[in-house]
Amino acid sequence: MKAASYILLASVLTVISSCSGVKNLSKPELAMPATYTPESPNDSLTIADMAWWEFYADEPLRKIITKTLENNRDLLKAAARVEQMRKLYGIEKVNLTPEVTGLLSADHETNNYGGNGTKKDPEYDLKVSVGWEVNLWGALSWARKQSGAKYLASVEDMRAMRMTLVAEVAEAYFRLIALDNELDIVKQTLVTRKESLEQARLRFEGGLTSETVYQQAKVEYASTASLVPNLERQISVARNAITLLMGEYPAQELERSTLYLNETLPAKLPLGIPSTLLRRRPDIRSAEQSLAAALSGVGLSYADRFPNLRISLSGGLENDELSSFFKSPFSYAIGSITGSILDFGRKKKKYQASIAAYEQARYTYEQSVLQAFTDVNNAIVTYKRVYEAAALKAELRDAASKYVQLAHVQYKGGTLNYIDVLDAQRRYFDAQISLSNALRDEYLAVVALYKALGGGWDMLQDDKNNTKES
Repeated sequence: MKAASYILLASVLTVISSCSGVKNLSKPELAMPATYTPESPNDSLTIADMAWWEFYADEPLRKIITKTLENNRDLLKAAARVEQMRKLYGIEKVNLTPEVTGLLSADHETNNYGGNGTKKDPEYDLKVSVGWEVNLWGALSWARKQSGAKYLASVEDMRAMRMTLVAEVAEAYFRLIALDNELDIVKQTLVTRKESLEQARLRFEGGLTSETVYQQAKVEYASTASLVPNLERQISVARNAITLLMGEYPAQELERSTLYLNETLPAKLPLGIPSTLLRRRPDIRSAEQSLAAALSGVGLSYADRFPNLRISLSGGLENDELSSFFKSPFSYAIGSITGSILDFGRKKKKYQASIAAYEQARYTYEQSVLQAFTDVNNAIVTYKRVYEAAALKAELRDAASKYVQLAHVQYKGGTLNYIDVLDAQRRYFDAQISLSNALRDEYLAVVALYKALGGGWDMLQDDKNNTKES
């Protein structure tokens, strides 16, 4: 009869422990497209596989990014959080092992109950206890998995921040050198305007032209000169934005290159296979780990509905007299099962709430995948359009330059009015600024595409480091 009861109890425990409470949870629904856009091929290579120091060939930019990754306070804070989560994960790992505690004490108590005289009651103890919570329903395992997933999510969050910082620095850098370029164009135009103003003055004073021509030249010079202070202000603000990302105070000088108006970027860049975006984008990987943590939370709340089994063993020495202390061995063993008899559905509701939390994490993960594919699609379309616009702006700049040359020749020949010369100069000036901005937008589009594809952090090196830490 007793044997049958033990067999029945073992069968019940086996059935209950096999029901983890997570088997019926819905899996994420992705249904990823085969290509990023209908026109995009499935490349075996992608620019995102390049490390940022390989992708950004500009040496000053490399130095700025390096300093940013070393000193940016937000990134350092994220690294500290990773270390915090790693330590907490370590706690959950050792929770599966027994806990050993020790006690060494001596006390000397005197009592006088009812006035019958004082009695001495000394006690000396030397004890070692071993306590172990049996992982009967998997609660400790689920807690360890949950903590591990949270730790890995913090790692991915830091990687995502690194990727974002690299992109932010690159964008700020290209905006800055575009402003430098625009200021150079304005200053070069000022030289031309000053020469035209001086010629107009001499022709006016010599009676060759009316004062209107002279005043027109003064207006053109003054309007161009008025652009300088605002550009210098924008350059200072842009430079300070970069030093802030670098974790440094504002500086008057910042090494940087020049944006050349005759440079051309490739028409197409390798994009890779869309399915690899799940592995490459750290924000998706973070959402995946958060989903794993929520899944573990469901398993943990389910296991908490069942009783806990704890075994404790104590042994040592205990005596009222120190002289015979080592002749008094002591041992104590206890096994306890604790659990709720009637909690009015508290643990069940907690379990149901954990399922709802899992569903939220699942939708967040699905949304992060949709967002990533949308980012890539937008970046591809943007790069294609700004590339086309830059080519058209280059043609416009060349045509405007030729227009200026012809206008000067015809003006000197007396077949064109001076107002037409000024119009040609304005068109050429605007075309130069427009081309500079188009090239800036082209570089910004490349940065956005590289980031959208998951470039900007050293995936292989980070994976090796993470494996060692785990």
